[in-house]
Amino acid sequence: MKLVPSPLFQGLSPADLDALAAAGLLRQKTFAKHTVIFRAGSRVQEIGVVVQGTVHIENLDLWGTKSILSSISAGQAFAETYAFCGDALMVDAVAAEDCTVLLLSTRVLSDARVSPAVRDTLLRNLLAVSMRKSLSLSQRIFCTTPKTVRGRLLTYFSAQAAKAGGLEFDVPFNRQQMADYLNLDRSALSKELCKMRDEGLLEFEKNHFRLNELPE
Repeated sequence: MKLVPSPLFQGLSPADLDALAAAGLLRQKTFAKHTVIFRAGSRVQEIGVVVQGTVHIENLDLWGTKSILSSISAGQAFAETYAFCGDALMVDAVAAEDCTVLLLSTRVLSDARVSPAVRDTLLRNLLAVSMRKSLSLSQRIFCTTPKTVRGRLLTYFSAQAAKAGGLEFDVPFNRQQMADYLNLDRSALSKELCKMRDEGLLEFEKNHFRLNELPE
C-alpha cells in the first residue's frame, strides 16, 4: 500500500501498511461528495485518514442549523477520539468533495499480528494527532467568541495568515461553509466582506484572500 503523508503514519513504511491491510486492520474507501462517512449517534471502531479530498466535521442541531467544526484535508485524521472512547458520535463526518479515505481499525493496538514497534509508533502518533486536534478546536472557539461579524472574520483571517506565514492565503471553505464555521448568516458574512474590501482591509477572489492591513 502506498505510504500516505500523514502524522498518524509517521515512522511507518509501505510494508508496515501492507501488513496492516493484510491483517484486515486497514482499508481504503472512496466517498462521493456530500456522503456521510460517519453519522452522529453511531459508534465507530475505525479512524479515518484522508488520502485525497476534504472531509468536514459538522454538527446539525434540532432546528436544522449546521455548523462546520473543522475541515480535514489530505493527510489528516478524524474520529480518533470517538473510535477509542467508544462513545456515540455527536457530529457527522461528511465528504466535502469526492474523496478517498483510509480506515484504520482500533484493533490495531491489541491485535497480536501487529509488531510492538508498529504499535508503539501508532500510539505516539495518535497522541500527537489528538493534541493538534485540541489546538484546532480551540482555534474555532477563538474565532466564534467575538460578538460582531467583523470581529469573527478578523480573528479567523489573522489565524489563517499566521498559519500561512504571510498576508496572502487560501481558506478551505466557500462562503456558506465559512459562515457555518464562524456561526454566521451567509448574507451578513458576504456583506461584511464587501465592506472590508471597500475599506481597503483586504482583497479576495473566491477562497483566496490577501490582507492589506492587519487590525490594531
